[in-house]
Amino acid sequence: MTVFIKLFAGFRENRFKVAKREILENSTIADVLEQLGITEPELGVAMIDGRHVTVDQVLYTGVTVSLFPKVGGG
Repeated sequence: MTVFIKLFAGFRENRFKVAKREILENSTIADVLEQLGITEPELGVAMIDGRHVTVDQVLYTGVTVSLFPKVGGG
């Protein structure tokens, strides 16, 4: 199935800003993270079509997945 993936901030380094990807049916956010080489502790926020989701959220065709890293500073 086809999904669109948007990466933000440091996740874009050596990857992409936006990509159209083919993934297996019943894939989750965790599966996408694994494919991209991003660990769960690095993830700050995951969204599907603008709504916050957990890493166990199952994806469906046509959605836009947005992934934001944790942000440090102060």
